[in-house]
Amino acid sequence: MKRLSCFLVLVVCFLIVFPCSGSAARSGFDDEEIRIGQFGPQTGPAAPWGAVARGAGLLFDLVNEEGGIHGRKIKYYLRDDQYSPSVAQAGVRELVERHGIFAFTGGVSGAGGHAVKGYLAGNEVLWVVPGTAALNTVADNQTPPSPYRFCSYPLFEDEASVVTKYAVEKLGFKKIGFLYQNDVFGKGGLTGCKQRLASYDMTLVEEVPVEPTEKDLASQMLRLKNSGAECALMWVSPTLSVITLKTCESIGYKPQWIAFDGLSDYPMMHQITGGLFEGVITAAFVPPPDSGDPLVSKYREAAKRLAPEERWGTFYLAGILFAEPLVEALRRVGPDLSTEACIRELNSFKDWKGLGAPITWSADNHQGTDSVQIQKCGPGGSYILLQDWTANDLATWKTKK
Repeated sequence: MKRLSCFLVLVVCFLIVFPCSGSAARSGFDDEEIRIGQFGPQTGPAAPWGAVARGAGLLFDLVNEEGGIHGRKIKYYLRDDQYSPSVAQAGVRELVERHGIFAFTGGVSGAGGHAVKGYLAGNEVLWVVPGTAALNTVADNQTPPSPYRFCSYPLFEDEASVVTKYAVEKLGFKKIGFLYQNDVFGKGGLTGCKQRLASYDMTLVEEVPVEPTEKDLASQMLRLKNSGAECALMWVSPTLSVITLKTCESIGYKPQWIAFDGLSDYPMMHQITGGLFEGVITAAFVPPPDSGDPLVSKYREAAKRLAPEERWGTFYLAGILFAEPLVEALRRVGPDLSTEACIRELNSFKDWKGLGAPITWSADNHQGTDSVQIQKCGPGGSYILLQDWTANDLATWKTKK
């Protein structure tokens, strides 16, 4: 009898700690709120990208200020994954099993995304939009796409192909090197660059992998310098990019650096590199934060009021961009909310325009868009547009998966 009593006490405690056992909690919403989650690097080697998750929070605060969505307010949960896949797994599990989450947004980590994608899909939790290109149908090697995951971040392969074409055809470089983070994110960029170079019967003069947590890149930079690379693509985190540029400054190596869009927050990059980022070219998938675009202006004014402690910048703006389609779908569904209804609305997006390029989704295509701009960091971290929205016109790598 005593054992039975102890068992019942344990069951009651479990139900209190893990309230998702109720149907409303499992669904991720009730009559009062919709629960949305995100994991992201608030600390660790990719901490500068932490603004992405906080930017999404601004959008949700603005939605709530405007009255919510069909009578429901958004309750937002953010967990610091420290740019670690195992920490991301733990954070996502805790949110889903303890709080009940209707959908995730963002998640700035290719490796972290791969660590949690199966769990989220298995629990029928939506993910709109992942903050990485590594989870698209093609990059993820999944056909048909997961019904629960909707992407619009440009593929790293496409992005690298577009900027490599610019380096060869517009800038005339023939000796190109590639520095990449040794994970799905970095390898995706490497794939796109090599495929584009192959179309010119060219190869990289050097390709150099680095681990996400490395602190000393002297040997890697010497490899690039000794290769004779006049132009080098940089597919690494902000922290690694700082180490890269400072190391190259110390050894007198000054190639034309071209980086992926995750380094396109020029004021921040200019500051943390001590001005060394000036002249770096990057891809970009959001408008400059000082743009006169009506939506940018609306969010910029909202940030002054609702998040005055935050620095208004590209990464913060990106978090809003990732979350916008989810908010739009929730509005389209109406008061009779369900995961299935939200999926139907997302699959009906056709040239829907938020902050970024127009998004089109269907049951067979969950990528949404593949276009990037090409920008250059000017004096003081200013933005210089070199090339407007451009899609990858050489995407044969997609058929080789």
